[in-house]
Amino acid sequence: MAFCEEVFIEGLTEQGMERVMSIKVAINGYGTIGKRVADAVDAQDDMEIIGVTKTRPSFGCDLAVRKGYPLYCTYDDESKIAAFAAGGYQCEGGLSDLLEIADVVVDCSPGKVGASNKEKYLAADVKYIFQGGEKHAMTGMSYTSSANHLENKNVQGTRVVSCNTTGLSRTLVPLYEHCGSLSVECTMIRRAADPGDSAKGPINAIKPVLKVPSHHGPDVMTVKPEIAINSMAVAVPTTLMHCHSIVATLPDGHGLTTQSVLELWKSNPRIIIMNGAETNITTTAEVMEYARDIGRKWGDLHEIFVWEDGVKLDGNTLYYFQAIHQESDVIPENVDAIRALMGTEDDWRVSVAKTDAAIAIYNGI
Repeated sequence: MAFCEEVFIEGLTEQGMERVMSIKVAINGYGTIGKRVADAVDAQDDMEIIGVTKTRPSFGCDLAVRKGYPLYCTYDDESKIAAFAAGGYQCEGGLSDLLEIADVVVDCSPGKVGASNKEKYLAADVKYIFQGGEKHAMTGMSYTSSANHLENKNVQGTRVVSCNTTGLSRTLVPLYEHCGSLSVECTMIRRAADPGDSAKGPINAIKPVLKVPSHHGPDVMTVKPEIAINSMAVAVPTTLMHCHSIVATLPDGHGLTTQSVLELWKSNPRIIIMNGAETNITTTAEVMEYARDIGRKWGDLHEIFVWEDGVKLDGNTLYYFQAIHQESDVIPENVDAIRALMGTEDDWRVSVAKTDAAIAIYNGI
């Protein structure tokens, strides 16, 4: 395992020097999530990308080369490594070579391969972060920035929960912290596939997830077990976003109104609240168009989008809708998780502010 470099910057202290920790980050799996995590990490001044992996020469390698990210093979097999050179790419070695120089690896490989990768990370004595496609039991720890940053401090490895679970945590954790208890029923209206995925469906159907609860509710409880939550899910033929229909039961004496719930969410990061009627943003297609209009890279929306006019508190029952961009809401959480594992920031809000400000500058907004 490598150690964080101490980079010296002139003119920042009385002695003319300041030590800034540079965390060496490897990305195992440079695909939909991996390329976004890599750019978010690259934007931070306390981290650096020391390599990304691909399974074989492909068009994704071109992006890594343009970004200046060292390219490694997902495997240690010499023939697979040699295939990169044959494809016109400089490959620095296999995964083991990359792990030797890393402080932490962010695993963005396809789901269900985490167990074999975890063995490699443990053997290399490197910290590791998996994505929500893996089970909580594999890591024993899960992460969202607002729910359990400190609990993940200095642990060996964790799992950033899925896009849907991250979205639920963003709005439910502030409610729980205000009320002291919370009971939730929610329905996930899920996109059938990502925009770049041509192998999935349904094309002309609504497909219920015939497992109750769906994994989303139990997943929330891996980061905030105090929230009592059940969930159901259906897949619909769209690629743009997920939409959540949420019913939360608040305890007696909660002291909230519809407006104060909105203000509570506005005081928390990574939540966007807009009035659909006033803005004419009433569908997920228009939310994605909004993200493109404000100049977000890839048209991403890291924040959770809540329709103000779809929020209603009736007595103890809160109803609301929110939209989740499945390709990007977990990206800044991965950056915060790196700081938690490396023990470089105790306050989740400080990490979130730093992460988001750096990403905004990187995107030129």
